[in-house]
Amino acid sequence: MNLPGKASRIRIVVLDVDGVLTDARTGYGCGEEEIKFFNVRDGLGIKLLQAAGLRVGILSGRSSAANRRRASELALDFVLETRDDKGAALERLLRELGAEGNACCYVGDDLIDLPAMRRAGLAVAVADAAEEVRARAHFTTRARGGEGAVREVAEWLLRQQGAWENVVARYVG
Repeated sequence: MNLPGKASRIRIVVLDVDGVLTDARTGYGCGEEEIKFFNVRDGLGIKLLQAAGLRVGILSGRSSAANRRRASELALDFVLETRDDKGAALERLLRELGAEGNACCYVGDDLIDLPAMRRAGLAVAVADAAEEVRARAHFTTRARGGEGAVREVAEWLLRQQGAWENVVARYVG
C-alpha cells in the first residue's frame, strides 16, 4: 500500500519519548527527579491530532515523572512505561483499543522501537534515528527528535487524511 493509503487508515498515534518527544538527553540535578525538555510545537501537534479525533499516547522503555507530567498536561489517551518489549506492548494496546495494526502510526528513533514499528501500519522515524530505524520506516521526518518531529508528523498525517484545514481553522480564521 502506498504512503497516503497507509496514512488514511491511521486512528492511533503511538510515540516513543526519549529521542522522539525529547532530544534523547536526560539530566539529573541535585534532587532525585530527572530533567527532560519537551518541544511545545510537538505538544501542539499532539493537540491537533486529538482535535481530529485520533488517539495519541506514549510507549516508553523507561519510567519517568517528567513523562507522566507531560502526558497529563496533554491529556494523552494512554501512557505505557517500562516496556522493554515494545512490540508486545503495542499488540496489547491495540487489543485493548479494539484496533488493528494498520490503524496505528508508531514514531520511534532507536533499535528498541523496531518491534513496535513492524507491527504498526505506519512506521515513522525521526531524522536523527538510528540508521536501522530509518531504513525500516515508511516515513522519516526532517526534524530531529525533540525539535518538532512530532509536530511535523502531525501536520503530514492530518494533511494526508484531509483533516488539516479543519483542525487549524480555529487558529487561522
